[in-house]
Amino acid sequence: MKNRLTPFYWMTLPAVALFFVFMTLPALQGLYYSFTNWNGFGDQYDMVGFKNYINLFADENVWNAYGFTIKYAIVATIFINIISLLIALGLNAKIKYRNFFRAIYFLPNILSILIVGYIFNYLFSNVFPIWGENLGLTALSTNILGSQDLAWVGVVSVAIWQGIAFNTILYLAGLQTIPTDLYEASNLDGASKWREFWSITFPLIAPFFTINMVLAMKNSLMVFDLIVAMTNGGPGRATQSIAHLIYTGGFEGGEFAYQSANAIIYFILIAIISIIQLRFLQRRESDM
Repeated sequence: MKNRLTPFYWMTLPAVALFFVFMTLPALQGLYYSFTNWNGFGDQYDMVGFKNYINLFADENVWNAYGFTIKYAIVATIFINIISLLIALGLNAKIKYRNFFRAIYFLPNILSILIVGYIFNYLFSNVFPIWGENLGLTALSTNILGSQDLAWVGVVSVAIWQGIAFNTILYLAGLQTIPTDLYEASNLDGASKWREFWSITFPLIAPFFTINMVLAMKNSLMVFDLIVAMTNGGPGRATQSIAHLIYTGGFEGGEFAYQSANAIIYFILIAIISIIQLRFLQRRESDM
């Protein structure tokens, strides 16, 4: 028996070692430095205990970043799942060129987030204002990324456009698992499409809905690349996410230890939200 398991150990140990070196060890180092005043460059630092954690709760920039990130994550998660589910239902129907449309809708997921961000930055800054002036549309005539009140709308809209691609594929996979006999039986009973959706389709794809909600929320809370490419946290700090604040403050602002503490709080927040989502949505699955 031991001889048979030896190859599996040899395949597993390198992966475990790499994960520990590049993931676990840096996380533990970050936890350690969060109790110091290290600036990330020098060799000298002192232990300060929970001072960094206490100062986080009095930092206006931190509260602003958390407020923007949570608002961004909630809006993006809701719209991504609603739109991707509607698209999946349409692509699951018997329509012409179905495979072609599936490939088109999945295309945004293939593109790099940075590339998408830079492209839409150019569109919002140069193309859309020209269109707005030519069409007489005041809403498009100005660059919304330059507005502190509307910049987040531009960032969220791009995130939704790219995010629906992956979620649509997962919903399509869930729809493929539903037996067609159930729909034939509902048609014989005279059930409407709306009733058919709530009584058959949605309950049977509930596990996929749970996965999509958790992944969309987690990815939205961790937004970084899109912020860097589109606004770099501006104008001012109107679109600065938690991840962007940790990066700029820790690696550019000499706040390595302080932002390490912020990263620990950030990790705990994402873990708590994900656990709550899973428990609540899985409970709903069992009630359906």
